[in-house]
Amino acid sequence: MAVQFIGIDPDTDRDHCPTVWVDPEAGELLLQGWKPERRTEAKCEATSPANGPVPDSEAIIRIPARLVPSIRKACDALERPELR
Repeated sequence: MAVQFIGIDPDTDRDHCPTVWVDPEAGELLLQGWKPERRTEAKCEATSPANGPVPDSEAIIRIPARLVPSIRKACDALERPELR
């Protein structure tokens, strides 16, 4: 099954756009967002020292609050597919 598009930043310029998808088969949310500056990553890492630095296979991304409704919709799509 293909990933399901859920929503895009409503204030997007359609060029650099935080976006949410769902992969129902894997049971995962897929998020596209802005990369933070290294300074911001360091702040995140400092708040959870037990986790250590962010590995190369992972990323911290910025998602605008206005995308929260799409993230909620994506969570519902995964947890309660009957709502789709």
